[in-house]
Amino acid sequence: MKKKDSIVIPVIISVSIVTPIAVALLMWFPDIFYIESDNYDFSSLPFFHAILNASTAVLLFTGFILIKNKKTNLHKTTMLSAFVLSAIFLLSYVFSKLVLDHENTKYLGEYVITYRFILISHILLSIPVLPLALFSIYRGMTGEIKKHKKIVKYTFPIWMYVAITGVLVYVFMAPYY
Repeated sequence: MKKKDSIVIPVIISVSIVTPIAVALLMWFPDIFYIESDNYDFSSLPFFHAILNASTAVLLFTGFILIKNKKTNLHKTTMLSAFVLSAIFLLSYVFSKLVLDHENTKYLGEYVITYRFILISHILLSIPVLPLALFSIYRGMTGEIKKHKKIVKYTFPIWMYVAITGVLVYVFMAPYY
């Protein structure tokens, strides 16, 4: 193991474990982790999240096209931009869990199978996106192209699915916000 790996890999693993635990705690205990925000209107956050997810999907697709055309520098910039938007989404999503009243949020029909499938698969697949993206970026930035290619064959479709279904979850929920 390279010296750099002995530092970066544990950091990636730690962030990848702590982040979903923190989000789960915010979802499971909304009464404990709620910040009173009556002075501000944060109701546009779900739309903002949809925009971030849609933009991420566009950047991911663009990055895919760029690398297929061997435009590696543009690919790197595009993929890093996708990661930055995803990171902004994650921070904003955590913030929204703290300030929005999710207890009164209505969900699209108790028996809408399509919505539930999309929501559950979106949530479950969002968990591995962070470590997959971080490892993909790390291997790409360190020039370990074989390792990078090996991991992105999983990262790309999962990350793309999560970005697109994030928009779909918003579309399904928009009438209830």
